Amino acid sequence: MKFSAALAIAALTGANAFVAPQTSRAATQLAMSDYRTSVRDNVDVGVGGPLSSGVGGRDLAEIWDNSSPVIVQGGSLRTWSFANPAIESVQVLLKTEGRPLDADVELWQGPDNTPHKMRVYVEDGALRTFNAVIGTPRGPNTVAIRNIGQLEFPLDAVVRPDRDDGLAANIASVAQRSETIQGGALRTYPFDPSVDSVAIILKTDGRPLNARIELLQGPNNNKQVVELYTEDGLDRPFFAIVETPGSGNVVRVVNTAPVEFPLYASVDAYRVGGGIDWPDDGLMIGRAF
Repeated sequence: MKFSAALAIAALTGANAFVAPQTSRAATQLAMSDYRTSVRDNVDVGVGGPLSSGVGGRDLAEIWDNSSPVIVQGGSLRTWSFANPAIESVQVLLKTEGRPLDADVELWQGPDNTPHKMRVYVEDGALRTFNAVIGTPRGPNTVAIRNIGQLEFPLDAVVRPDRDDGLAANIASVAQRSETIQGGALRTYPFDPSVDSVAIILKTDGRPLNARIELLQGPNNNKQVVELYTEDGLDRPFFAIVETPGSGNVVRVVNTAPVEFPLYASVDAYRVGGGIDWPDDGLMIGRAF
């Protein structure tokens, strides 16, 4: 028995001697901090693309002074066609003589194809002009503006190609910080009275873009409203300059799409302390005219 026990102990000792040594394994789990964890990180607002290359450009007042506005009477439709495929973005500027502005802006590309459309409302089209840049890749393209206001409310329209160092480049150089707005959510951006205008960029990762942009001055007091649709928010991002005269201005961006369609918004001050003596409309009660 003692001999059998000794043989068993020797066998166990020999088996342990042939156990393979444990080598340290290299970790195969990816360090997520080394990679982009959000599509927003890969969608660089203001970097690259035909709408955001270049620096400089013209001011809004200079654009109006050097252009020949077309009068669009109430209830009428005007179109601007761009057959040159090299024109990849177009400036759309609208204003009135101080009356309300209510218009539909559409981009036509081929028969029955409307990849971009907007509904624009401005309470005072002289105090707050509508200024936007829309993408027009792969021409020919046609921009259609319909004045859906009454006959007593005409508007002036300027539609022209945007240069590489034009309005979109100016907006992209200012609005460089972006944040994600999930479908059905909203973000508000209050601004100081010294801010005369605000730069806005809306885009997606290639999905459709449905949004509503509002300029509020006081509780439930909409001074400007833009309802926006784009079939591809990466190929056709939306650039805009919203003028914010007076105090108490808040820009509200609402993603009206379902939760599966987030958008990426950049909203920042465009012009600060321009030296213009804006009237404090909407906040003065009992003003004498």
